[in-house]
Amino acid sequence: MARLTRYRKESDLSYAEGVFATLELLAARPEDAERVLLSSRGEPNEGVAKIRALCSDRGVPVETDERTIERLAPRASHLALGVFRKYETRLDPAADHVVLVAPADMGNLGTIARTMVGFGLDDLALVRPAVDAFDPKAVRASMGALFRLSFEYFDSFDDYTRAFPRALHAFMTDGRTPLESARFATPCTLVFGNESSGLPGSFREIAASVSIAQTQEVDSLSLPAAVTIALYVAASRRTS
Repeated sequence: MARLTRYRKESDLSYAEGVFATLELLAARPEDAERVLLSSRGEPNEGVAKIRALCSDRGVPVETDERTIERLAPRASHLALGVFRKYETRLDPAADHVVLVAPADMGNLGTIARTMVGFGLDDLALVRPAVDAFDPKAVRASMGALFRLSFEYFDSFDDYTRAFPRALHAFMTDGRTPLESARFATPCTLVFGNESSGLPGSFREIAASVSIAQTQEVDSLSLPAAVTIALYVAASRRTS
């Protein structure tokens, strides 16, 4: 096999760093797993044993290669690294969606991906400019939950709405409807803005704007916190 190199956005391959993320890769996207690298230090580890079993069951090559793991992820000390081919997915038009407009932080993206899976939402739209969901930092922050999502990039929010005409709920600090009064009918879309600037005021004219109650001691909740609260409430009030 070709020598593996550090990840770049232009790369055809990316990496699931760590035991848990590698297990998620093998469980959710085994067809895209190219190979798995293991550290010799991981032999007594129960998760590593599960990785070997899954690789055997799914026909994924596995090898012990501590040096390559250290070269690809020099700032960590991983027992496993799953190499996978980057893939395309499409959003389900019948499902609820989350839209992130210009997300800029890979850690936030990973956290949101994991939260979505936890609340049973599997479709994520990313409006450019946006971080690279396949970056190993984003994959690791999601603990591999990213492999259980369908996600799709759009050049503009208008491109998204043309592809998926439906009810839109834009979460804004000055939204007109308090979250506790909002109702969510499937299929609908929950829209969130950039970590630093949120959504432009124009979103109040194209979507039902929703606010999350908070004290005046902070300017706004963090993006992952806002998404978590919104998903929890939406899941409890969703109607078909």
